[in-house]
Amino acid sequence: METLSQKIDFAAILLVKNANPNGDPLNGNRPRTTYDGFGEISDVCLKRKIQNRLQAFGIPVFVQSDDNRVDEYSSLRARAEGELSHVPKGDEKAFRKESCGKWIDVRAFGQLFAFTGDKKKGKGKAKDSEDETEQSESVSIGIRGPVSIHSAYSVGPVNTTSIQITKSVSGQGDGKKRDSDTMGMKHRIDHGVYATYGSMNPQLATATGFSDDDAASIKRALVTLFENDASSARPEGSMEVVKVYWWKHKNKNGQFSSAKVHRSLEISVKGGITEPHSIDDYEIQLTPLEGLDVEIIEGR
Repeated sequence: METLSQKIDFAAILLVKNANPNGDPLNGNRPRTTYDGFGEISDVCLKRKIQNRLQAFGIPVFVQSDDNRVDEYSSLRARAEGELSHVPKGDEKAFRKESCGKWIDVRAFGQLFAFTGDKKKGKGKAKDSEDETEQSESVSIGIRGPVSIHSAYSVGPVNTTSIQITKSVSGQGDGKKRDSDTMGMKHRIDHGVYATYGSMNPQLATATGFSDDDAASIKRALVTLFENDASSARPEGSMEVVKVYWWKHKNKNGQFSSAKVHRSLEISVKGGITEPHSIDDYEIQLTPLEGLDVEIIEGR
């Protein structure tokens, strides 16, 4: 199969309403925000959702979350060793080829295979005598992927609402009084419009085997990003993909830099509106770039 034939840039506009799009574990799981008060969804979070969607399409994925695991492997190391057991140990070239050929997220985003081996007894020299020492075999193979995606940031500052919650039944204790685990906090973004941008590099695609069909699968994943993603923090319908913009250049190097392509999409709050509450309160402007067509896909 031929690798990616043309450079691709893309963008996605996301709408959040009364949801926690990406909690920060270092801040009590409050929604991520910048120091300026703008909302943030990390690139790792977005990749995780893309990987989940690719799995839903029936495409093999290496980095599977515990909630979406479809095989018997409980760790990345176990999955790599189990699925690539036929690859000769120490053959890095074969390992790269097989892993990229098997898993779309490896050939798209790249992967660092860094596993420490089990310790085993071996002979080692200490001064003039031979002593048994513990040795370990380790694997460290880095694969650079052609698909890069930015963290998503809100168009304007966001408001975080926090509420205290209680459980009607204690999770432990004798039930005579409420235990400490009955109390908790939930946090949400009342409203926010976020934008994320990304690119696909044909030169890097040649090293991993990333193809035009793979690019189409990721485009499909972006459009359906929040399907089957509901949770207590993100109720069904609280997260929405508004639009996906897909620029396909006419050659591998690209007619314009990714920065210029991304800048051609501008999102701002309409004049006279101080507190936006819906996507209709925003103005989306797309500046045409000569000779570069853009496909605009409505979110589902």
